[in-house]
Amino acid sequence: MKFPRFHTLFLAILILSAVPHSSLATNNTDSLFITQAREYVDNFYFPSNPAQATSLGIHQYDSKIEDLSQIGIQNKITQLKQYQSRIQAIDPQLLSENMKADRELVLNNIRSQLLGLEKIQLYKKDPDLYSGTITNSAFVIMERKFASAEDRLHALVAREKLMPDLLQEARHNLHNPPPIYTQIAIEQLPGIIRFFQTDVPAAFKDVQDLKLQKEFAASNAAVITALQHYQAWLQSYLLPRSQGDFRLGVSLFRQKLQYDEMVDLPLNQLLTIGMTNMRQNQKALAQLTKEIDPSKTPRQLINALGKEHPAPNDLLDTFRNSFNELISFIEKKNIITLPSPIRPIVEETPPFLRAVTFASMDTPGPFETVANEAYFNVTLPAAHWNNERVKEFMAQFNFPVITNIAVHEAYPGHYVQFLWVRKNEDYFRKIFGAASNAEGWAHYCEQMMVDEGLGKDQSNHQAQRLRLGLLQEALLRNARYIVAIKMHTGQMSFKQAQDFFVQEGYQTPTVALVETKRGTLDPTYLYYTLGKLEILKLRTDLKKKLGPAFNLKKFHDDFMKQGFPPIKIVRKTMLQDDSPVL
Repeated sequence: MKFPRFHTLFLAILILSAVPHSSLATNNTDSLFITQAREYVDNFYFPSNPAQATSLGIHQYDSKIEDLSQIGIQNKITQLKQYQSRIQAIDPQLLSENMKADRELVLNNIRSQLLGLEKIQLYKKDPDLYSGTITNSAFVIMERKFASAEDRLHALVAREKLMPDLLQEARHNLHNPPPIYTQIAIEQLPGIIRFFQTDVPAAFKDVQDLKLQKEFAASNAAVITALQHYQAWLQSYLLPRSQGDFRLGVSLFRQKLQYDEMVDLPLNQLLTIGMTNMRQNQKALAQLTKEIDPSKTPRQLINALGKEHPAPNDLLDTFRNSFNELISFIEKKNIITLPSPIRPIVEETPPFLRAVTFASMDTPGPFETVANEAYFNVTLPAAHWNNERVKEFMAQFNFPVITNIAVHEAYPGHYVQFLWVRKNEDYFRKIFGAASNAEGWAHYCEQMMVDEGLGKDQSNHQAQRLRLGLLQEALLRNARYIVAIKMHTGQMSFKQAQDFFVQEGYQTPTVALVETKRGTLDPTYLYYTLGKLEILKLRTDLKKKLGPAFNLKKFHDDFMKQGFPPIKIVRKTMLQDDSPVL
């Protein structure tokens, strides 16, 4: 699952633009909202985010890249405020329940963008925003064969010609960034440069048009040179001048959580909820350790488990083979309806994402009609690492954890949710959603599958190992939850956060460093545990309401039918009330 920066909420592949607007409207106000919101999406959201548009399957902007100039950013702010005013003016009380929820989805997307541009201002703080943007702009062109190689290469050349200027804009915009941001950008750049040196040319090596290949060679060489100069500038000029603070602070953190996840609980209350769940998982881990091997501590048992992993060269095949067991279990236990027999393609994580993610699901966009492949990305150890670093890295890919990751990313996690989203007829819920739904669902599935008996058919020992891996992953997400709040509200330093992942989350120092880095740039990555707890509460409350009529498969299917909006919206639909999400 991709994210904004590290994660982009998954999207489906079915076009809805052919569906008349009126087919979704139940009254005149619904029609007015749909018209206004479609204008926002089609006339602003897509054109101002051309790489995102490509990823979504909108290809009329394939020759463009994001405008990060100061004038361009100010124009975005002006237009966003205009659209916000127009959509806010529509009285929600006159809308149907579904459109009322969609109005909040669209408005929160606008509010979140304005918060980012006006107050958080990563374009002034994050050097990797620029190098990452141009890399993603190239990657989405070469990732899927939505057109002929020649047509896609024409689009790529047009984008590449704009890339050196974008890197030049970085020199105008960046001002006193946090040192960790500059360090991350410097760390990413060698892989990005290699990506343009090797991966991009390899993707278009079969193009026969010699004139086009010559034009591409020139534009690609210019990008490589610009990146090399950018890397040198970051190292020699910007890094010594990077003394800024990455922390959002209480006010911005709360606003971001409200706009992105529709969660407005006081942060102290959220911390209490998160710490309670962490302690429950730690207690469960201690008890499980006694059952498996009383002579070991939980950390010793996890460390021992970490030695039981496939060879790096076998890792991708191990993930592929795990799908067989999971699909069989889902069908046997009536867990959820699987809308398609087509499986995702397992491949190595793209180079420019390897520093900040271990595994992710990359699905095609809602408007893509040709290249419909879904990719399960897995990060492998780098070729230049020494044996000790490879061993530490591979410890996170022990066999039980591999199963849990496959549950999270594919069956019945992100990939199955993606398959359901493609069935959704609500245009806006194909585009806008919440990480606490997408990631919360995937994390919920890890626990739900083990609770339903995954692994027990093989042996009690296997089931115990799966639960051990589940708890290890749950504690990682618990640590993210606590670190996100405490680090960005000034209650925890970077070093304290890193130590917290090791001491409380039972993670290795290598994983702890990657996770803490990610937390500086992805401040609300508490959404894994947050969403899981919201879904568990929804299930408990619905089970209490329905009594013997409650059915787990129906609950999961009904949840999937909502798309991936914040759980607050799903909860109101399924429970027909406004009861608390936590």
